[in-house]
Amino acid sequence: MAIIMDGNSLTIEKVEQVARYNEKVEIAPEALERIKKCRAMLNKKIEAKEIMYGVNTGIGEFSEIVLSDEQVRDFQKYLIYNHSAGIGKPAPIEHVRAAMTTRINVHCHGNSGCRPEITQTLVALLNKGVTPVVCEKGSVGACGDLAPMSQVALMMMGEGEAFYNGERLPSAEAMKRAGIEVPGLHARDGLAVINGSNLIAGIGCLEILDAERVIKQAEIACAMTLESLMANMKPYDERLHKIRGFKGAVTSSGNIRRMTEGSDLVTGKLKVKVQDAYSMRSTPQVIGAARDHLAYARKQFEIEINGVGDNPIFLPDEDTVLSGANFQGTPISLPLDMVGASIAMISVLSERRLNRMLNPALSIGLPAFLTKGAGMFSGHMLSQYTADMLIVEQRILSAPSCVQSIPAAADQEDFVSMGMNGALKTRQILDNSYGVLGIEFIAGAQALDFRDFDFGKGTKAAKAAIRKVVEHLDIDRPLFTDHNNMAETVKNNDILKAVEDEIGPLGSSW
Repeated sequence: MAIIMDGNSLTIEKVEQVARYNEKVEIAPEALERIKKCRAMLNKKIEAKEIMYGVNTGIGEFSEIVLSDEQVRDFQKYLIYNHSAGIGKPAPIEHVRAAMTTRINVHCHGNSGCRPEITQTLVALLNKGVTPVVCEKGSVGACGDLAPMSQVALMMMGEGEAFYNGERLPSAEAMKRAGIEVPGLHARDGLAVINGSNLIAGIGCLEILDAERVIKQAEIACAMTLESLMANMKPYDERLHKIRGFKGAVTSSGNIRRMTEGSDLVTGKLKVKVQDAYSMRSTPQVIGAARDHLAYARKQFEIEINGVGDNPIFLPDEDTVLSGANFQGTPISLPLDMVGASIAMISVLSERRLNRMLNPALSIGLPAFLTKGAGMFSGHMLSQYTADMLIVEQRILSAPSCVQSIPAAADQEDFVSMGMNGALKTRQILDNSYGVLGIEFIAGAQALDFRDFDFGKGTKAAKAAIRKVVEHLDIDRPLFTDHNNMAETVKNNDILKAVEDEIGPLGSSW
């Protein structure tokens, strides 16, 4: 069933359905009427020669320069040409599709002033699988994602390049093959495509969903490690977390309890320590804090993708044009920075649990580095090195981008969000987390092989899923294949799916 775009009901899950799974989109009839009404108002003002930013004036430092009638006709074309100034490899198709989805939803409010043909062309591009080639780098996150979105706008003139049916083609050829007419750019049309932080918003939606799934897998990995280290499970008692009051910690502790339900560890059959290390007993508080931040980030992004990020804003009912700064990416770049830092924090916690399984002084009787042939064999000693390297990179990338503004445009644009840096580094932090958690999963399964008691139902399901990918390490072998395969397994959420198939959906905090 197609996703109806009305300006107000877009969710990050719907963005993912379009971006990753090619769900069709439609413009709600009432939204199309709003777009037409707004354009009619704009046309009247153009005919009356009313001065409007970006319509019959230059932009940025040139905003005080009024354009002639002839210049107005050509301005949008040159605007898109000079803003198509990015650099680097093409952004992933799913990122560009997410950006186009969120931009369509902005137009659906009827405050952007473009012709309906522009919005309808964006819809056709999505529905027929034609994706503009967009350089990954170049946006400073205000005035929106100008450089990358300008490469989307080139499609409105049949220029630039596009991906279609697995080929990289000139845009005109891709659109011809897909049966999409080139609408051209009239007054305001180009700026209406580019003047919002929509690539940041689109990427961020996907990253928030990925981070939420990483968090659940971190709880699964934790449960396996707790069982392998014969942990005291009292720190996971729901009463303990409810009395403090943080929703994320309540959810996290609940998920871990469900993983270990039925284990000899929680039935009192095993003797355990009175109190474990922080990396074990603090997990609900730490992962819970990440959960609580993700809930905030989700809220901010869903406000953004259902709001009007544009400039100027046209208010047809009041016959008014307002120029402001709704393109500014800071409301989403700030929480996105912390999404990345949250995942890095969870990865650090994962590595500390890994350390306790590998270190014979801390592992409650497990063999050193989880090998029976210590000395001759090194077991998983080097797996920790790899996890450590990934975490150091995450720490470097966790420096906030939102405080890194560099003025541009002759100081007219003297504070920018740098949100694209935040989006790109958060993507790398997430990619690294798949490796870190994957290594803990491998070690957790290996450690459980050395334990002789009954595990929780969820733990058993997770271990079985891991054993489909990585065999028990009896004698040393090259581990890079295991690491890469398990990182891909984490990225694909295969362990999460196996666990939820067995014990039902894990709780969320958002």
